[in-house]
Parts: sequence; C-alpha cells; structure tokens
Amino acid sequence: MRIDLHTHSLASDGTQTPSELAEAGSRAGLDVMALTDHDTAAGWAEATAAAESAGIALVRGMEISTRHEGRGVHLLAYLPDPTYPPLVEHLDLILESRSGRVPAIIERLRAAGIDVTEDDVRREAGASAAAGRPHIADALVRRGVVVDRGEAFDRFLKPGRAGHVHRYAAELVTMIETVRLAGGVTVMAHPWGRSDPGSLGEAAFAGLAEDGLAGIEVDHRDHTDEQRDELRSIAANLDLVVTGSSDHHGTGKTDHDLGCFTTAPDQYARLMELAAGSAAVAGRATPPVVGG
Repeated sequence: MRIDLHTHSLASDGTQTPSELAEAGSRAGLDVMALTDHDTAAGWAEATAAAESAGIALVRGMEISTRHEGRGVHLLAYLPDPTYPPLVEHLDLILESRSGRVPAIIERLRAAGIDVTEDDVRREAGASAAAGRPHIADALVRRGVVVDRGEAFDRFLKPGRAGHVHRYAAELVTMIETVRLAGGVTVMAHPWGRSDPGSLGEAAFAGLAEDGLAGIEVDHRDHTDEQRDELRSIAANLDLVVTGSSDHHGTGKTDHDLGCFTTAPDQYARLMELAAGSAAVAGRATPPVVGG
C-alpha cells in the first residue's frame, strides 16, 4: 500500500485542481492520498468526488500556519470538522493576513526595483482561497525575474529578504488543541526542513506530545538522511506516529513528485485510529476517509 499524506492543489498554492490532483495520485500508484491545502478545506468537495471516481482513498486535511517560540512552523491537521467555530476563526485570520500582506510585499519589491503588480499576483492566485508568497513567486517567474519559486523565496521572499512581511499565525499549542477539539489529529510538517532543529528537539516534541500532537512528518524531501534517522528516533522514544509524504505542489515545487516519500501502512492505521478516537471524544461530525 502506497500512502502520501501531504499534497496541495490550486485551492492553495498547488498547480493542479483538486480533481487533477486526485487523478494524478491514482496514476502515480497511490492507494491513499491526503489533500492538505494551506489553511483551507476549499478543495475537499471536488477532491472527494474525483477520488471516488479515480479509485483512490482520500484523507481530507489541511496544513495550518502556526508559530512556535517566535518561528513559523506548519501543522498538518487530518480529518477535523471544518465547521468547528474556533478552527474557522483561526483559519479566517490566517487567510486574511496572507492576502492582506500582498500589497506590502509588492510595495517592498517595487522599491527594490522589481517590476511586479498586485494584478500579476491575482492572476497567479486564480481560485486559491488566498493569495500568498507562492503566487508572488509565480508572478516573478512569469516576469522573468527568477527561474522558479525556490529562487524567488531565496532572493526576495523569505525572512530577512527585501520582500518579506510578517503575517498572523496561530500559536502551535493552541492549534493542536483546536484541531483536537474539532475531532481531528495533528502531525508536525517537515519540522527540520525550514527552521533550526534546536527549536524543535526531543524536549520540545515531548512537550507537544503532552499537548496532543500525534506524529512527526519524518520522511520529507527537505530533511537529510541524518535528520530523518534522528527524527525517527525521537518519534520512537515519544511513541509518536511517523509519516512520510511528497508535499506535492504540482509544478510549483521540483523534486516533490507524488509518492516520492510515503507513510508505512501500520503508521497510517495508527493515525486513523487516533483520529477516530479524537472524533469520538470531541463529538464532532468529522469527515471520513473516502474512495479507494
């Protein structure tokens, strides 16, 4: 069984519609795929219908922007009730902040001599739930300023660069609890891929496990082999679920092909058991896995 628990569609910053993504997952030989667009469930309905048609099991989720000890970190939330009011409130704030900082980023880029406009970004964002830095990066690619999203972030958009502007993100512990109360289950996304490993070492993960974190995304393209081994050891010591995934964005990211990393079936089964337990305790109407 091949299981990929982290993908993105046009509902956030991927380049495929949810239907195209489900169909691509089936062609890639996936048995189970999670749709985890940034801070939104907007693609769930379309992906659900496509997954049932394509014969692939779909886990509905999202990747939530959070902050931990002053650093931005991402939290994968699986099978929460998307109508749970506190979750909706946090997601609305995140999306509003994401779109709201676009004018400020554009202003900074133009001050640095980069000819890009808000209209350029809106065209790239299309039907996404909110415009964000990846769409600004795509606009820079289309303008010929950079060759791909990676160069755009490295040169202009990541912290410390000319176009970076801070935005709202929920506190990590708060969001772990919010997802739990929404009947879902949480996994830390690529924890050492973008931030200093020292900020999320074993002691930090132990505290987060006590707060309700279910797992760690260990097998990810942004982790080195040594980091994967160390994260796997931390997960074993703390009895956390180990997941692996592509973090696929269509053509928006290179070397993140569907199924390039996968989750072991026993770890997936355990994650689904934890999700079912969370839903039972919360008493929420949570989305089941569909298709397959």
